[in-house]
Amino acid sequence: MNTLSRVFPMPVHSVMLLIVWLMINSSIGFGHILLGAILGIAIPLLCAPLRVPQPAIKKPIKALLYILLVLKDIVVANIQVAFLVMGPLRRINPGFVAVPLDLPDELPITVLASTVTMTPGTVSGEVSKDKKWLYVHVLDMPENEQEVIDLIKQRYESRVKEIFGC
Repeated sequence: MNTLSRVFPMPVHSVMLLIVWLMINSSIGFGHILLGAILGIAIPLLCAPLRVPQPAIKKPIKALLYILLVLKDIVVANIQVAFLVMGPLRRINPGFVAVPLDLPDELPITVLASTVTMTPGTVSGEVSKDKKWLYVHVLDMPENEQEVIDLIKQRYESRVKEIFGC
């Protein structure tokens, strides 16, 4: 590790801390710049030992396409949920399903769980302690719960695996 990376273990965070400090104080006076710079260096240095290594995004273009897919799914699911909720309540068939996970790291699991939660009609309830299962609440459970599992695994998990190179 070179000297510069020892002083600035997270340079982007350091700059952001300085900017936030100046914005909070609504001042670009020398004292605020100096104190913001000191905090921008000290806080990342103090937090560096607490960092947990996360997998890097291996395919950023795929990540961008994934974001666009999720945005489209959110719009479509909002419309579907609106029709479902505005119709007779007896049509709603809620339930839980356990989705087996093939993702090894916490960040990809978090991305998948967040995607499921952001899509109306589904909510990630919990990840099992062994990180092998994602428990999902579904607003309208189909007759065969395998349909939900297949949708999550094929539409989202496979893409997340590809993005992170799992």
